[in-house]
Amino acid sequence: MRRLQLLKNWVETQFPNQSYIVQPASSDASFRRYFRILFNNINDKPLIVMDAPPQYENCTPFLSVAHLFSEAKVHVPAILAENLEQGFLVLSDLGNMTYLQALHDGNHDASDLYFDAIDALIKIQLASRAGVLPDYDKALLYKELNVFSEWFIAKHLQINLTSSQKGVLDLTFARILQQVLSQPKVFVHRDYHSRNLMVASPNPGIIDFQDAVYGPITYDLVSLFKDAYIRWDEERILDWTIRYWEKARKVGLPVASDFADFYRDLEWVGVQRHLKVLGIFARLYHRDGKNVYLKNMPLVMEYLRKTCERYRELHALLNLLDELDGIEADTKVGYTF
Repeated sequence: MRRLQLLKNWVETQFPNQSYIVQPASSDASFRRYFRILFNNINDKPLIVMDAPPQYENCTPFLSVAHLFSEAKVHVPAILAENLEQGFLVLSDLGNMTYLQALHDGNHDASDLYFDAIDALIKIQLASRAGVLPDYDKALLYKELNVFSEWFIAKHLQINLTSSQKGVLDLTFARILQQVLSQPKVFVHRDYHSRNLMVASPNPGIIDFQDAVYGPITYDLVSLFKDAYIRWDEERILDWTIRYWEKARKVGLPVASDFADFYRDLEWVGVQRHLKVLGIFARLYHRDGKNVYLKNMPLVMEYLRKTCERYRELHALLNLLDELDGIEADTKVGYTF
């Protein structure tokens, strides 16, 4: 309550002579919360206040990436006021309809939305240059993979790996890193999916980009097409991926010249992301008490298994996943007696 009062006090200093109400807009998987300012004067557009407690969140990357993406001519919130000491920002309002909501409502054509998302992503990638955003380097990629080991295997499944199983995981991680780090680099949003794309004009509105990095060119495509929150059949994913690849080649982005090689790059990056996401969802549940993400785990695991089935180098990981599944099942049966 104290935090909310601080926010309201600061907002009042920004709009001292205006009548308005402040209401919750959304929250995300971090400590950030968002509030909508609704003005009594109907001619005044609603605004968004980001609440990012400075002991947990740093607003500076958000401001930096907002500037970069705005320069790339994609639709991100405009920064209208800031208080970095208290962790508050006033932003333009991109609306309240995410891609995920629009697709579930069935009132929007999926391909139209995803074609717009592809076009926006290409604009971001064309604006890329080294030395501006943090590198998605070996250390960061490996740290994310370890979230899977620590939070999904050890905490969520409550399994202690044998030395042999650890060896399989270490070898697999090394192979994943080798593949991912060999790809050309661009600006990477890092969570470019249906919950962070808003149906807006121009479309899409892009949010939650503060963790952007300079990394593999296929990463955001995996986030978009192999989304943890909505399932698409593989035929449609292939069709959309081909559309991106053809457009990317045409404008000179550094994608593989052969589509089969490009799709392999995408799938290997996907393995890294799926492992990370499983770990993050487990951490959100066990550490932060957010159980809403548990229902999304089976789809992420399905993506991971299907990719492992397709590549011989990943069969050992698939076998390990089977072993872990068997151990978990045996443990659950044991609890019933």
